[in-house]
Amino acid sequence: MAPARSTGCLSGALCRQLLLTLSILTFACDACKTVTLHVPSKLDAEKFIGRVNLKECFKSANLIHSSDPDFQILEDGSVYTTNAILLSSEKRTFTILLSNTENQEEKTIPVLLEHQTKILKQRHSQEKVLRRAKRRWAPIPCSVPENSLGPFPLFLQQIQSDTAQNYTIYYSIRGPGVDKEPLNLFYVERDTGNLFCTRPVDREEYESFELVAFATTPDGYTPEYPLTLVIRIEDENDNYPIFTETTYTFKVSENCRVGTTVGQVCATDRDEPDTLHTRLRYSIIEQLPASPTLFFMHPTTGVITTTSSQLDRELMDKYQLKIKVQDMDGQYFGLHTTSNCVINIEDANDHLPTFTRSSYVASVEENRIDVEILRIAVEDKDLINTANWRANFTILKGNENGNFKIVTDPKTNEGILCVIKPLNYEEKQQMTLQIGVVNEAPYVGSARSAMNTATVTVNVENQDEGPECSPAVQTIRIKENSPVRTKVNGYKAYDPETSSSSDIRYKKLSDPEGWVTVDENSGSIVILRSLDREAETIRNGIYNITILASDKDGRTCTGTLGIVLEDVNDNGPFIPQSRVIICKSTMSSAEIVAVDPDEPIHGPPFDFTLDGVSDSDVFRMWRLTKINDTAARLSYQNDPQFGQYTVPVRVTDRLGQSRITQLDVVLCDCITVNDCDIRASPIGGNGGVILGTWAILAILLGIALLFCILFTLVCGATGTAKKPKVFPDDLAQQNLIVSNTEAPGDDKVYSTNGFTTHTMGGSAQGICGTMGSGVKNGGQETIEMVKGGHQTLESCQGAGHHHTLESCRGGGQHTLDSCRGGQIETDHCKYTCSEWYSYTQPRLGEESIRGHTLIKN
Repeated sequence: MAPARSTGCLSGALCRQLLLTLSILTFACDACKTVTLHVPSKLDAEKFIGRVNLKECFKSANLIHSSDPDFQILEDGSVYTTNAILLSSEKRTFTILLSNTENQEEKTIPVLLEHQTKILKQRHSQEKVLRRAKRRWAPIPCSVPENSLGPFPLFLQQIQSDTAQNYTIYYSIRGPGVDKEPLNLFYVERDTGNLFCTRPVDREEYESFELVAFATTPDGYTPEYPLTLVIRIEDENDNYPIFTETTYTFKVSENCRVGTTVGQVCATDRDEPDTLHTRLRYSIIEQLPASPTLFFMHPTTGVITTTSSQLDRELMDKYQLKIKVQDMDGQYFGLHTTSNCVINIEDANDHLPTFTRSSYVASVEENRIDVEILRIAVEDKDLINTANWRANFTILKGNENGNFKIVTDPKTNEGILCVIKPLNYEEKQQMTLQIGVVNEAPYVGSARSAMNTATVTVNVENQDEGPECSPAVQTIRIKENSPVRTKVNGYKAYDPETSSSSDIRYKKLSDPEGWVTVDENSGSIVILRSLDREAETIRNGIYNITILASDKDGRTCTGTLGIVLEDVNDNGPFIPQSRVIICKSTMSSAEIVAVDPDEPIHGPPFDFTLDGVSDSDVFRMWRLTKINDTAARLSYQNDPQFGQYTVPVRVTDRLGQSRITQLDVVLCDCITVNDCDIRASPIGGNGGVILGTWAILAILLGIALLFCILFTLVCGATGTAKKPKVFPDDLAQQNLIVSNTEAPGDDKVYSTNGFTTHTMGGSAQGICGTMGSGVKNGGQETIEMVKGGHQTLESCQGAGHHHTLESCRGGGQHTLDSCRGGQIETDHCKYTCSEWYSYTQPRLGEESIRGHTLIKN
C-alpha cells in the first residue's frame, strides 16, 4: 500500500483530535476483570476510545454486546462511541457482554472510563503539531503478478501513517492470505509498514485479496481507522483454451445450398475474461478428404457452414475436420489446442428407382387367385433401407377389372405381381400392364419425370374347368297352393368352355322342409308336399334350397335356388290373445286385436262378429264395437256376474276368409288385471264354477252318505213288523232342535221318530208327512214335535208343490189326499212310522244324533 493522507491537509482535525485523545490504561489483571480507559470529558460520535483484549477473558465469542448503547465493541476489542458523550463526572462504567451460543457460555467485562486532565493536555498539544503535517493513511492500488518467480519475499508496497511523526507506530494486517486461508501469503513489517508476498499465487484460484491494516501505538492506542487494502492478482496467459468436446459430430443433407449451417464448436479459457488471454479464434486446419474444400468455420463464433452445394452422399458420405482454437486473438504466440469434427452427409432422395428391364412377360392359369406370377427388380442409389430407397409400385394401366395387385418386398425392394381375381381364358387370353415405381420419400432431384415405368405382358393359360354356377342365386315363383307333383324350372349351371348346360347333373343338397325334389338331368324341381308360405323356414316369402351341379369329370359347383312363394288367402285372421280380463270396478270393456298370417293384400280391414245362435246368452251379455281395421272393443251388458265366460268371436278378412277364436273372458272384482282373483261363478249356461279339490271330495262324500241312508231306508221298510206300535210316552214329550250353528250344511233335518228332508226351492219329502212345523231362523231350522195324545197328519201339501208320501209298508206311493181321507188311515201311518223309529233308533245310536240337543217340554 501507499502512504495515507498527508499531515498538512489534516492539521486542524488533528488538533481537535489531540484535545479529545484518551489515555488507555489497561490493568494487567486476571481475565474478565475491570478494564480502565482514560478518556476526555467530551467524546464525539464514532470515535475510537480504546481496545480491550477479549481473548484474555473469552477465547471464542459468537456475540459481543455493550450494556451501554452509547458504545460499540468490534471483534478485535476496539471500543467506539455511537453518540456524542459528555462525562458529567470523572468516571463512567459499562459492561461488555460476551457469549458463545455453541457452548452456551456467557462472560462480562466491566469497563471504567476515567477523566485525567494532564494526559489530555499533553495529547492536545501534540495534536496541534500534527495538524500542520499532511496525513498519509489511504489505500492505493496494489497488485501481484500471477505465478511470479520472485525473489521471495516479494516487496509489494509500504503502508504508513502520518502519526508516526509524533508516535511510535506499529503496523499489522489481517484477512485472507494472512490469518485466513491461504495462510501467511502476505505479511507486513511491524515498524516500517512494508508489505511482502511470500510465494507465487494462481489467479484462477484467487483473483484478489482484501486485507485490513492497523496502525497502533505501543500502548494500544489506535490513531487511525483500520485501512482496507485490496491486492489484485495480475493474470498471466497460463491456461490453454479447451474445446468442450474431444470430437464433434454433425450432419448435413446432401445437395444443400451454400451457407447451410452444419454445427457450432465451442471452447473455454480459464484466464481472465475480457482480456487477450481469453480472446479466442477458431479455424479449420485440415479436411479429409482434402479436396474439394467444402466447409468454413467462423473465427469468433465457431459456426461451421458449407461453401459448396456439391455435397453428394453417393460419392462421399463422411468428412473429417481438424479444428483449432487459439487465444491472444489468434496471434502466433497465443496458446492453442485442437479437436476433431466428423460431418456425416445425410441422404436425400436425389435418385429415382429404375427398372432393370423395360418389359417383362409372365403367365398364369385361368381361375387361379392369390398366386405370385412375377418379381420385378429396381435399382436405387440412395441409402438402403430408408424412405429414399424403398420403392412403391403402381399398376398404371391394364388392371381396370382389379385382377392384379403389386406389392413391395421389404427385404429385396422388388415388386411382387399377384393375381387376386380369377382370369378367364375364354374372355381374354393376354393382358398388358404398365407398372410405375417411385420412392416412399418425395423426389428432390431435377429429373423431368419423377416416375420410371415398365411393361408387363400376362398370358392367360387355358384350364379344363368344371361347371359354373352363375349367377350363384337363381329364383323361381310358385303359388303356395300349387298342387303336389307340379313341375317347374329349377337351377341352371353351364360349362364355361362350351357355354352349354348339357352333360351337367344336378343334386339337391339342402331342402329344410322336404317340399321338392330335383330332376338329375334338367335341374327342374317337382313339388312333393303342399307349400306353405307361412312356414317358419320362409324368409321374406322366399324358400331357399341348395343345388350341387357336376360334370362328367366330377367337377362341381354349388348354387342356391330361391323359390318365391306367391301368397294365397289360405289363412283366416285370428286373435292371438285367448284370455281377456275385465275388472268390473274400473273397466267396462277390453280391446282385442286380430292378425292375419297372409300378405296385407289378403288381410285387413277385418270384420269382428259374435258367433252363436240367436237366442244364446252371448248376444245378451256381450257386444262388439270396431275400433280400426285390425282391432275391436268387447264390452259386457246386462250386468253379468263375476266369473269366467267363453265368448266366440269370428274375424273375417277383406276377401271373406274367417276364423273363430274362443276368447276366455274373465269378469273380475279387481282394480287392475294383475290383481284379478275369481271369487264367484255366474248362474247360467255360459258360467262356470271352479271347484277346489277339497270341495269336490266333500261333494263325493256327501253323495256316498246319501246313498247309505237311502239304502238303510229301503232295507228297514221291507223288514219291519206289521203290528201297530205306539210311541214311547217320553218321546212324545220331546223336541229335537238342530243346533249346528258353527258350520251349517245342507238344509236337512233328522228326527228320532221320523225322517224329514227339507230342500231349497220349497219342495219336501218325508215319511208319513211332517211331524210338526219347521221354522227357519238365522240359517237354522227347528223341528217341533207337537204334543198330544194322538198324532194326526197335517196338511202334506206345500204351496205350489206336490208332496208324495212313500208307503210306510214299503210299497207304492200315495197322495197326501188319500192319506187324509181315503183308504189309508192315519193310525196306520203313525204305527208304520213307529216301526221305522224302533228299527232305526238302536242302529243309529248316538252317532245319528251327535250335534243335536234334546229338549224336554
